[in-house]
Amino acid sequence: MRILVCGAQVPFVRGGAELLIDGLIDALRAAGHVADRVMLPYSWQPHDRLAPSALAWRLLDLSAVDGVPVDLVIATKFPSYAVAHPRKIVWLVHQHRQIYDWYGTPLSDFCNTPEDVATRDLVRRIDRTALGEAHARFAISHNVAARLERFTGLTARPLYPPSRYAAQLRAGPHGDYLLSDARHDRAKRLDLMLRAIAAMEQPMPTRIISDGPERAALEALAAQLQLGQVVQFLGYVGDAELVELYAGARGVYYAPYDEDYGFTTVQALAAARPVITSSDAGGVLELVEDGVNGLVSDPHPAALARALDRLHDGALVARLGAAGPPCVADIRWSRVVAALLEAAR
Repeated sequence: MRILVCGAQVPFVRGGAELLIDGLIDALRAAGHVADRVMLPYSWQPHDRLAPSALAWRLLDLSAVDGVPVDLVIATKFPSYAVAHPRKIVWLVHQHRQIYDWYGTPLSDFCNTPEDVATRDLVRRIDRTALGEAHARFAISHNVAARLERFTGLTARPLYPPSRYAAQLRAGPHGDYLLSDARHDRAKRLDLMLRAIAAMEQPMPTRIISDGPERAALEALAAQLQLGQVVQFLGYVGDAELVELYAGARGVYYAPYDEDYGFTTVQALAAARPVITSSDAGGVLELVEDGVNGLVSDPHPAALARALDRLHDGALVARLGAAGPPCVADIRWSRVVAALLEAAR
């Protein structure tokens, strides 16, 4: 089959959605299909650009390329699923959360102005149409599928994406450091992690990889909390170094607010590292169980500090870590490709 995978790309930003698209294209090609990506630039500011971004997708003609038919398009996140095609499948990463579950919270940049309300209502109508016309709908987690049904009445089948590092991740000896692999933005709550580390009885050395708009603020907070000798901000690292950091970690912190899914979770479990998360972490809790393969805490610094202090118990860390790999063993690209293409028939 000739397959195009569609995704919206925020310029200068690379995250989980881009990794998902990379992995899916590689898996489709490995299965013998001709696959490529279509990415359009996208910005959520100013808000009056949201609808035109969806319209840009709608105006694309992907029925054929150079006169050769395209058999299938697979759309991922807003607004890529506005694309029109006779055989369109949606594997939903997320909708524009600022006008759905984040609306009215500090995580949304929308206000209760006539202009913002009109934009919100228009985008919601676009979503109902574009998602409703899909030949089949999947979501990257139960959490994303539940949000879709809550706000649009549409259903989707949960289908977990594997990490692009799945074949490389391995368990090494447990080191002495906590690892964070989350993008530096507000919803990932790295500030909560820093405050929890400062509140630990024995603060644990911490290595923070990735980057994002909150990095400067997080570095300032670490300095304010006098964590300069404890916390290292490493920025983006290469694939080999990332795998080594997972293999040697004591545990992995990942406590975002109501996460869609989170590759960090899957990667930590595959590397036999306990995941330290929160009771409101959303999709993370579909894979992490308190006392089984990780530690689940209330989302407050003192409570998280108590959970993190438990990582000093080597026997506990070993037991929790060993339970991780079986939990993600069935999250494989072969299963993803089979499910998507079966639905396309």
